[in-house]
Amino acid sequence: MPDCLFCKIINKEIPAEIVYEDDKFLAFLDLHPVNFGHTLVLPKQHFGTFDELPNELCGPMAKIMQKIMKSLIDVLGYDGVNLMQNNRPAAGQVIPHVHFHVVPRKLGDGFKHWHGKDYEPGEMAAMGEKIKLALLNYDK
Repeated sequence: MPDCLFCKIINKEIPAEIVYEDDKFLAFLDLHPVNFGHTLVLPKQHFGTFDELPNELCGPMAKIMQKIMKSLIDVLGYDGVNLMQNNRPAAGQVIPHVHFHVVPRKLGDGFKHWHGKDYEPGEMAAMGEKIKLALLNYDK
């Protein structure tokens, strides 16, 4: 996609600190990291969101994220890692090219997770049923 920032990085039109590359995937350091070593992992082929990513790319992409995760913990000494992925602007996706954030964490680094909400009585069961019914459509 010509106007996609990540496609431009993949095509080497824009520089990036690439930490992994093969014929299907690229991983590079985030320009504005939560913590140093924060890495983005993405397919070279353009897909806007995770639901557009073909199933056959999901497993190989997860293996790359695992390797990066292990290196951040074992080699760089981080205490943990968040794997994060945003779909569509309402969820915080800024660049419309599917990508995962591999975010290294230290205890007490100040990074905050989301707040939670409480279900009213019966709401959780009703929500569960709606999701289960919707999932049936995807098994066909």
